[in-house]
Amino acid sequence: MLDRGSPATVLAVLAIAMITFDLPRLATPRSMELDAVALRAFVIRVCHAIPLNGEVSVLLTGDAAIRRLNRQFRHKDKATDVLSFPALAGEGAAAVAGDLAVSVDTAARYARRFGHSLQLEVKILLLHGLLHLAGYDHEADQGEMAAREEALRRRFRLPRTLTGDAAKGRSR
Repeated sequence: MLDRGSPATVLAVLAIAMITFDLPRLATPRSMELDAVALRAFVIRVCHAIPLNGEVSVLLTGDAAIRRLNRQFRHKDKATDVLSFPALAGEGAAAVAGDLAVSVDTAARYARRFGHSLQLEVKILLLHGLLHLAGYDHEADQGEMAAREEALRRRFRLPRTLTGDAAKGRSR
């Protein structure tokens, strides 16, 4: 748990997110609508709220690249919306929370489907991925992750588009 009074904790949280655009692999021109500075600020706010401490790297890429990652690391040969890679335990692990990969192509389809911006949809996917980095697992828990995600969506004013039964439409 974060000790919010510790100066070292504050510094670690302030330097928490790096957003990388994988431009050659992004099929959607809508990816240019994304504001990396705002997404980084969102990731930091969510990390404070969860709480999740350590560095988070975010790769914004396309369906083909995320499919390769999904096949390589999860043995599922299909594109997905967001992948989470928690840091391995060991030396230096406390400084790194993990990595996220988001398919902007899939996020753009979800955004069109639900009638909101790509930026908003990427935030929804980042929230979901950050919860996985914090140890939540909707495939194994008794609804804990869904409840926490719902509470955080309310806190950050994110729509409820793919929660509960609606989440079955996700490609995960």
